[in-house]
Amino acid sequence: MTAVDPKDALLDAALMHVAFDGWSDATFEAAIVDSGVAPALAHALCPRGAVDLAVAYHKRGDAAMLARFEAEDISTLKYSEKVAVLVRFRLEAVEDKEAVRRGTTLFALPQFATTGAQLVWETCDAIWTALGDTSDDVNWYTKRMTLSAVYTSTVLFWLGDESDGHAETWAFLDRRIENVMQFEKAKARFRNSTFGKLVQGPLSVLGGIKAPGARHDMPGQWRG
Repeated sequence: MTAVDPKDALLDAALMHVAFDGWSDATFEAAIVDSGVAPALAHALCPRGAVDLAVAYHKRGDAAMLARFEAEDISTLKYSEKVAVLVRFRLEAVEDKEAVRRGTTLFALPQFATTGAQLVWETCDAIWTALGDTSDDVNWYTKRMTLSAVYTSTVLFWLGDESDGHAETWAFLDRRIENVMQFEKAKARFRNSTFGKLVQGPLSVLGGIKAPGARHDMPGQWRG
């Protein structure tokens, strides 16, 4: 018989209360009681209480997205379509929209905003990595920054979407991805333009920016 991870047990128990109490101390204490996890162990696993459970919930969704990506064949899709499909997989991994709504509220608070931004960044990094992104320069950052904006706006739209099968959300997502592709094409035209070639010298300093050597090395590194 496989032992249940105590943090997973806490998270599963907390989800029964999040819709009513949010990712709060009340939810965390109820999760301890309902899960049967020893209070000392629960607080050791989640020093910030329900905040750490909200983080675990987000990462559980990332894992489900990647598992579905591995299970489904999307090789015939265009690259931009693959990005959109992975964002869709991520949202469809959510079983309780209210838990996400409450999490969005939590991570909008100043004291947790950095944690929320890091979670979105990690989701977008997981998407690009799954698609085989090999960039190791400033493009590593711009890809994730751009997708973070797309992902965040899509989540906010999805939270208020009551259309059948979230059809309006997927249409919104496709439009945002198309905007990104138009931006990338504009960048390429600029680089090949006369003015773009003139500023290549000053902009070459960006060549010193490298992708982080480790996934949690958020600032990255500079190579002179």
